[in-house]
Order: sequence, then C-alpha cells, then structure tokens
Amino acid sequence: MKHLMMATAATALFAGQAFAAAHTGDVKIGIVLGFTGPLESITPAMGAGAELAIAEVNAAGTLLDGATVTGIRADSTCIDAGAATAAAEGLVTGDGVNAIMGADCSGVTGAILQNVARPNGVVMISPSATSPGLSTAEDDGLFFRTAPSDARQGVVMTEILNDRGITEVALTYTNNDYGKGLADAFQAAFEESGGTVTISAAHEDGKGDYSSEVAALAAAGGEVLVVAGYTDQGGKGIIQNSIDTGAFDTFVLPDGMVGQQLVDDIGDALNGSFGQFPGTDSAGAEMFQALAAEADFDGTGAFAPESYDAAALIMLAMEAAGSNQSTDFMGEVMNVANAPGTEIFPGELGKAIELLKAGEDIDYVGATAVELIGEGESAGNYREIEIQDGEIVTVNFR
Repeated sequence: MKHLMMATAATALFAGQAFAAAHTGDVKIGIVLGFTGPLESITPAMGAGAELAIAEVNAAGTLLDGATVTGIRADSTCIDAGAATAAAEGLVTGDGVNAIMGADCSGVTGAILQNVARPNGVVMISPSATSPGLSTAEDDGLFFRTAPSDARQGVVMTEILNDRGITEVALTYTNNDYGKGLADAFQAAFEESGGTVTISAAHEDGKGDYSSEVAALAAAGGEVLVVAGYTDQGGKGIIQNSIDTGAFDTFVLPDGMVGQQLVDDIGDALNGSFGQFPGTDSAGAEMFQALAAEADFDGTGAFAPESYDAAALIMLAMEAAGSNQSTDFMGEVMNVANAPGTEIFPGELGKAIELLKAGEDIDYVGATAVELIGEGESAGNYREIEIQDGEIVTVNFR
C-alpha cells in the first residue's frame, strides 16, 4: 500500500509538472498579415509593431515566470482566404502557436476565425480587420480587435465631409467584405446626414485598366470620389485613371488607402485629398512612436500601433490567467484591456506583468487608448489626415 501511495503521489507530481510546463512554458504567437498583396506597403510596420511588444516582454524576462516569446510570421495575402487559412493552419498545427496576432483584412480574418481559430480553440486579436460583419460573427469568445469597426468609420468619414461642406460624392469600393461593409456603413451615415451618394460601385482588384469603372463614376458625378479600396491595388488604379482622365481631382481615403507609398506613386496630383484611419493623440501614441523610432520603423503608419497593442494584450492576458493556453486566457483579454486598474502605456509591459503577478488590476491603455467594448472590439479613435506637399499630414483627431 505504501508503495502504491508513493507511486500515486509521484504520478500526480509529474502530471502537475507536465501541466505547469504546458501552460506556463515558452510562448509562440503567430503574426498573420498580408506581407504580400494589396496592403504589402503598410504591413511591414504592422509586423514590426507586434514584434516590438514581444521584444519588450522578452527583455523583461518575467512573463509566466521566465517564458520566452517567439513571434512567427505568416502571409495572409490579405485577399486569398484559402492561402490565409493554410498559413494559419500551419502556424497552429505545425508551429504550435498559442495565439494569433492578426489577421489584417476582414475577409481572410473571418476565414481564419471560422476554419482555424474556432476548431482549434486559438485566440485571435486583429489589429486591422474592420468589417462590421465581424461584430456578430460566431467566435466562441476567441476573437478580439484593436481597430474599430467600419460602422464607426462610416460616421467619422461623414463628419469630415460635413465639416468640409461636401454634400455630394461618388463612391467606389473593393468587392470584398471590407469594401462592401465600409461602403454600406458610410452611405447610410452620409445619407442620414443629408448628403447624396451619386453612385456606389464595386471594383475588382488586380486589373490593369480601370477606365470603364472611372467612366461610370464620372458620369454619375460628385464633388469628390470616395475610394474604399487598397493602397497597393484597385484603389490606386482607380485614382490614377481618374487623374489621368480628369474625372476627379480630390479623393477621400479611408484606412485601407492611407499609405506613403500611394502618395509617392501618385505624386503631386494627390495633394488636397484627405481621409482617416484609426489613431489617437494620446500620451501612449507618442510613447509608441518614440519606441518605434528607436526600433527603426514608422510608428505613425496605419495599424502599426494597433498591432503593438494586439500583441501586448495577448501576453498580458496570459500573465493574468497564469497560462499560455487560449482557453485559459481568453477570458482575461477584456479584463486587462479595461478599467479598473493601473494604467499601462507602451514601454511598461514589464511593469504590467509585475502588477499582475502581485494580484493587482491593470488598465491597458497602450498606443491607441485601448478600450474594448461589446464582444471584444475597439471603441475607436481616428486620425484625420490630408495629403500636403507629398506627405500624409495629421490635421485632426476624432
């Protein structure tokens, strides 16, 4: 009997040690973004933002009592749901990632959520998937986002146009979940405010010629052309053809169209165009931009700060739960993101971990004044920009 009790105790001890190792050992985070595709010019700063948070936690060396965090990149392509699903599946079943920072574009994010994250019980925090449809998607409590829904962006875009005295616009959108969701949200908000959308027309990415699309937009007319597309794809082609033919000379640029590469490619003809993308003038934003500059990437780029925050929330939720397993820490994401607790800013992730170890609450403010509402999505702040002398200039925050 004594030998049996000793054997049972030993078995329990080893099982407990195995559990602890499985739940508090090293961490792998998949960084799933469109490193190729229609957003590839803004994606490098997004990846760098997530990796900055990981490097900060590794420098502290205290996450889950000394776990090392590894970020593993995978290409979502932004537009190919099959390729994105395969890439994410490889991360989960091959690399054994504990969570996914991503994806970026709404369609591939939804595909990964349903085909990979839910079946495998893996937390996803997207820094840039903004389709309103994701707000009501079945997610088993696994999906969060640090960028606001386009339902909010449609209202903000309307406010900007109203403030500029613009009452009539033409609208084109990329023919996918992101484009259609944003176009519908904007049209509803703009028309409710008394504005007129002369035409709402989809365009396909990857075409060499957009003359027929631009001709239809020009025939409908409008003071400006709203382009709900992608900076490296059809949206760029629509703008270039519009300028070449004189159809429009001022363009409204939502988040997927805000990138310095677009400005450089189009040139002076884009001066005077304006738009918005998620951003804030909070103290945390300035801190993040300073850290990004030290790391040699642009911290003001679209969705770079949201990527830092997404990765940070994953790791802080793990610490709060005392586990690197998604099923354990998914319930802590909202807790670490919101009040009450000590406010945490970029550069303070080590401090946050120590507070959590001490059993104290934290309120992660981060680089984007994070506040998660509803089913885990950002309440939303926006940076209003205008193209001036070949540069993207911030003119307001909303």
